[in-house]
Amino acid sequence: MRNEFTLAFNEVLEEKGLPREIIIKALESAMASAYRRSVNASTAQVIDGKVDMETGKVTIFAEKEVVEDVQDERTEVTLEEARKFNPEAELGMMVSVESTPKNFGRVAAQTARQVIQQRIRDAERQAQLDHYADQIGEIISGVVQASNAQGLTIGLDMKAEGTMLRKDMIPGERFHVHDRVRALVAEVKDSNRGPQILLSRTHRNFLRRLLETEVPEIYHGIVEIRSITREPGQRAKVAVSATQSGIDPVGACVGLRGVRIQAIVRELHDEKIDVIEWHQDPSQFIARAVSPAKVSGVYLNEYSEGGKTATVVVPEDQLSLAIGRDGQNARLAAKLTGWRIDIKSIQEASSDALYRLQKDTGLVEMATNEKENMVKVEELLAKKSGGGILNMESYDFLIKFVERVETRTFIRSKADEEAERKKMESLKAQIPPSFFDTTILDSTLPEHVNYILQEAGYITLAELVTKMLQAPDDILRLNGIGPKAMKSIQDLMESLPDLRAAEEVKVSVEAKETIEEPVLSEEIVEVSEIIQETPEAVETIEEEPEPLPDVDSLETIPEDVEIETDELVVEDKAKVAEVIQEEELSFDELFALQTTTLDIPFVEDDEEDTSGDSKTGKKKDKKKKRHVKVEYDDEEDVLIYRKIHKREDGMDWE
Repeated sequence: MRNEFTLAFNEVLEEKGLPREIIIKALESAMASAYRRSVNASTAQVIDGKVDMETGKVTIFAEKEVVEDVQDERTEVTLEEARKFNPEAELGMMVSVESTPKNFGRVAAQTARQVIQQRIRDAERQAQLDHYADQIGEIISGVVQASNAQGLTIGLDMKAEGTMLRKDMIPGERFHVHDRVRALVAEVKDSNRGPQILLSRTHRNFLRRLLETEVPEIYHGIVEIRSITREPGQRAKVAVSATQSGIDPVGACVGLRGVRIQAIVRELHDEKIDVIEWHQDPSQFIARAVSPAKVSGVYLNEYSEGGKTATVVVPEDQLSLAIGRDGQNARLAAKLTGWRIDIKSIQEASSDALYRLQKDTGLVEMATNEKENMVKVEELLAKKSGGGILNMESYDFLIKFVERVETRTFIRSKADEEAERKKMESLKAQIPPSFFDTTILDSTLPEHVNYILQEAGYITLAELVTKMLQAPDDILRLNGIGPKAMKSIQDLMESLPDLRAAEEVKVSVEAKETIEEPVLSEEIVEVSEIIQETPEAVETIEEEPEPLPDVDSLETIPEDVEIETDELVVEDKAKVAEVIQEEELSFDELFALQTTTLDIPFVEDDEEDTSGDSKTGKKKDKKKKRHVKVEYDDEEDVLIYRKIHKREDGMDWE
């Protein structure tokens, strides 16, 4: 019995891949259900099943009432029998006693089998749900099991099935049964039929994960993906930047001879991918985003009625390339940068600038200064419209003219700037202060919404709230923001007044506590105590020090001067005075002074040596140096100078 039970139990564990505890609970629950079915017990009665894994023996415990005379063995038990399982049992108590039948019967065994199967299926579904819920946003691989008009059914690991709808498939792709497919886990739902796993190959994060797989620099964080936008099956744009100096982010993504990017292109059914380098300057970033078209100038207007607008001027032969087929290139560049992009040729931009100078009342002064240039621009435009050809100098002249007009147009008056500043201050006043320090990834919004907003350039919650107060339609136009995501953002906006009021109350309470309980630092307290104990010190500090004695008239050492005991060498009397004046001692310390001896070189008047040089006949001047010892006599309070002479034997004598 034990061997058969153990073999069957281990076989189920290996086949289903479930934890041991789950199978044991399923067996115990099945035995309890079989007992209910065999004895027709009530559902209100507590019945537990126990399985001994060593012997495979099944024991059933049923809760029964302790009575003197048993009328129904299913629900009643005698006191003597009850005390075998609970020594403290008394009449009228409910006691759990062993009630294992000798034979369950065919119906009960079938019931147990069904219960075991159902519990195992439920455990499998829950394990699948937990596993693939952790895989959201990751790439998984599966085998096509069926294909229909709605999409594909893909077999996955753990005997799970994924669904890929037609809208989540790249246009032009064709899959057959038993084909292996790689896709992104977009969403996992729990339903009555089991976990519903939705897969996608059109999501932009699918391209992000492919780049991480093919480019090790992205996986290790050396190269960072700043923004991604794509139109599946046609074209995609990726903005990357390097987190370390000396790294070429575009070259790392493309690979040697395009090996890395070509592998991704083949996986995406020949979808064209433009990899550009991100730049913190919006004008340079926009110029790169419009590639492969060459840009002559980018002019930004952050205060346009339609939101942040960038006017991109390109040569006439680059206009169609910059716009792209059906406006695809311009549309992708706008999504990548987050700016509304208006692409114009040089002739069109010159014509618009000329018209603005002629009609805009705010540019009257500039129109007066550009009067001669306006005439020349009209001539060049008339020549071009008549089929003429303009040289490079003419194009340069038009480009500089457009640049002067565009940059002057976006310079607002001080009144407009003041109004805009007040408007921004009023908007910030509606935002809780904590929102300025809270990153978008730490918000209470759904995780996928946070990632979409971060890729769109919103770093903090304050930036998101400001945009919602100014132009909420710009948020709704973001790729991936639908009604549900917008509803979560709207709920956050509705909670702003309560959050701000709560933070203001908290700040006011903290400020009040700070005012009521001022705390002095330990240093201030100690200094104040010292000043209170010794007020004479303050008065002493304010007194001016007595002037030092004149050096020239110095004959004796003042009583408040200390002489260093070390032997010093000075050249004149003034230096002796400087040494004496270096430090001042108290009156009591002067009595402890010892006699100080200074070895001072003393130079007498020069003596001429009349002995001449035998060769030159010139007389030589020679200086004889003598030394003086200076001693201080504390009894007489005078300085004693002693001359020291050198003897022939090298000894000194005084």
